[in-house]
This record gives sequence, structure tokens and C-alpha cells, in this order.
Amino acid sequence: MNITGSNSVSTQAAAVPKQESANALGKDAFLKILVTQMKNQNPMEPLKDTEFIGQMAQFSSLEQLTNINTAMTQFIGTQSNSSLTDYADLIGNTIYWEQQVNGKLESGEGTVRALSLKNGEMQVELENDVKVPLDAINRIEKP
Repeated sequence: MNITGSNSVSTQAAAVPKQESANALGKDAFLKILVTQMKNQNPMEPLKDTEFIGQMAQFSSLEQLTNINTAMTQFIGTQSNSSLTDYADLIGNTIYWEQQVNGKLESGEGTVRALSLKNGEMQVELENDVKVPLDAINRIEKP
């Protein structure tokens, strides 16, 4: 029976630094449960190494998933906040576009005159007064 080995492990687990983020509560709660389990284990039947390693792997996975979630949330936030200035270099270029309108495929080309934001959707205004959604563009050419 190796009681000192399990105490040293719980001390190491308690020394894991906390990160200041909104999702840190999930990681902290998991770590607290793990440390409490280690402190209150039966000395006659200590936690097996494989069980402890499995729980630490779960903790590591939880931490990495939390970090990925944070990074993806930031990435999506920056991608969805596009502004007119992000696409200003399209002005003066010739675009080719294709889109479905009422089940009918429409396509065309034109020179970009301006950009506009309508109902949260970025639109390209062509010289022939046609307005095309940004996602309908399939080719851009410099004059």
C-alpha cells in the first residue's frame, strides 16, 4: 500500500494553475472533484494508477476542448463582423456572379460601383444598378 504516492499526486493536481476565463469553472470543478476523490479515498483500496491516468486524461481533454471553444468563438466573432472596408478593394473590379432566385439560376457580370449592407447581408452594387450578394460572386478580375 503506497499512501505517500497518492498524497504527492493530489498535491501536484492541486498545484495546477487557474486560468481566468468564463469557461474556467468547468475545469476547476473537475479538478476539485478529482482532488477531493484523492483526499477521501480508502487507504486500504487506493485509486489505481490506470484510473488516475484516465481521469487526468479526461481533465486534459476538457481543458483543450475549452480552449478550442474559446478560440473558435473569437474566430467566428471576427469573421461575422465584416465591414464595408473589408471589401472596398472590389470597387472598380469586374465580377462574375451566379445565384438562385425563386428556383431559377441567374448569372451575370459587371463592374463594381459600390458596396452596401442590407439586412446584415453585404451586397455589391454594379454599374448597371444590379445588386448582387457577396456570396454569389464566383470570379473577380482586375481591369
